[in-house]
Amino acid sequence: MAQQHLDPADPRSRQVGPAPTGDALAGYLRAQATEFLRALRLHRETGSGANGSEGSAEAARALRRSARRVSASLHTFQSLLDTDWCEAMRPELAWVSGTLAMEHAYTARLERLLTALHRLSGSTAFPVQTSAPVGAAAPPAKAGAPAQERGNLTVGAAKAGALLDRRLTLARTRAHSTALQALGSSRFHAVADKVAVLASEVPLTKTAGTTDLRPLATSAEGRLSDAVAALPLVTAGHPYNAAALVHGLSPDTVPHPQDAPWHQVRLLLRLHRYAREAVSGPKGNAVVDLRLLSAGQALNRHRDASEAAAAAAQAARTPRIAPATAYVLGVLHADQRHEVEAARFAFQQAWQKETVGAS
Repeated sequence: MAQQHLDPADPRSRQVGPAPTGDALAGYLRAQATEFLRALRLHRETGSGANGSEGSAEAARALRRSARRVSASLHTFQSLLDTDWCEAMRPELAWVSGTLAMEHAYTARLERLLTALHRLSGSTAFPVQTSAPVGAAAPPAKAGAPAQERGNLTVGAAKAGALLDRRLTLARTRAHSTALQALGSSRFHAVADKVAVLASEVPLTKTAGTTDLRPLATSAEGRLSDAVAALPLVTAGHPYNAAALVHGLSPDTVPHPQDAPWHQVRLLLRLHRYAREAVSGPKGNAVVDLRLLSAGQALNRHRDASEAAAAAAQAARTPRIAPATAYVLGVLHADQRHEVEAARFAFQQAWQKETVGAS
């Protein structure tokens, strides 16, 4: 399916006033660096221990958001910035964002899997919060459900939920400790110092002040369009993808090859969105494209379901677990792979609307 770039006459891409140049990029980077420092101060004030407050979690999310935006801008507009500085900062910002994201990812993954397990089995014998494993037996299946199928799930559902809770809670705890160590490390302090300098001084090239940002932002959009064009959108239009299910149930622990191109599109879509923010000015969110937001949300659900399916399959490979538990985990894996397909279909619908709207 041929993809089209946004037409300059389209109100979504119309730029009011003079063309944005390196000065606009500098304003955007300074704003994001200031947000990073503000979030860091809030994180220190609200505490970051094992019983950290909700304010601490929100501060960590704000740190990740600003780090992603600065890193993306360095990638898209590198030709307008000092090359050595960009090459040194980008991996460090990616390290900060990735390290802080892991604890939240494990928490959300466990919640997603336990919610799906409850929906599939009708049992309430799973841990609602990420606490100690629950060993109570599951209650009988709800009335109206297919007795044999629901009964088979209920037999191993409690143990499957407890196994997932143990594995992902342990992973979350380790991620929390890793994040605390990272925030107290000399490596992070060096990054924070560089971001503090960025908040007042952006290392632009001599020609950045007269260079239009829009061609570079258009290049980011073109890379996204090319990546989307290579996706199997026809396959995404079908409700069932048996190849993905078969691969996930095999002994091979390598991630499914179908998922990688979609994950790449998600990253490119994020780069495109952040480039639009930079072009729109220092406020960063003056231009909002609901189609892009819908497509991004679908790709986020795709990633979450893909990782949840992998977690269920990995738990099913635990040695010496009961057959009923393994069966439930297999059903849970298949359910999450169906969620992957649903997310791909949702992205297809959102992207097709964007293409039609730009034609």
